[in-house]
Amino acid sequence: MPFVKHAVSAQGYDRLMEIATERLLLRRARPEDVDALHAILSNDRAMRYWSTPPHATRAETEAWLAAMIESPAEESEDFVVVRDGGVIGKAGAFRLPEIGYILHPDHWGLGLGREALGGFVAHVFRRPDVDHLVADVDPRNIGSLRMLAGLGFYEAGRAERTYHTHIGWCDSIYLRLDAPG
Repeated sequence: MPFVKHAVSAQGYDRLMEIATERLLLRRARPEDVDALHAILSNDRAMRYWSTPPHATRAETEAWLAAMIESPAEESEDFVVVRDGGVIGKAGAFRLPEIGYILHPDHWGLGLGREALGGFVAHVFRRPDVDHLVADVDPRNIGSLRMLAGLGFYEAGRAERTYHTHIGWCDSIYLRLDAPG
């Protein structure tokens, strides 16, 4: 069970501040995370199956980060992923119930994505207003499909030519995870 730390907003919403897993800390984003996030969001390998091209400028990452930080608590549960004191990615939901996650390629293949999302899923299903999560994955992204299946996500549908990105037309596999109970 992940360790969690909460803060209650002025509106009374219980906003989770941190999730600690065995090797990771998931915490709310801060403006000073911009350089670490830019290293990820400008990386061609990391962004291969993302819905936008790699960030060309730091300003693009600053705008992305500002939107993440300013997202309404009622709609968003998004975290940066920290390992050994450094930001290595992000995991969560910019707009519930759709999840999103990305790690720097230097941290792929170590089970860290699954660990981060596992901690996030355990947290987010404590919210009474979240009864399921969804993911949209390019069928060529075998690693993400395997990771999500390992967390219990199941295929809920498919569609062709759903995104046109820097790698051309992409298809979608829609996945779903229902809250326990």
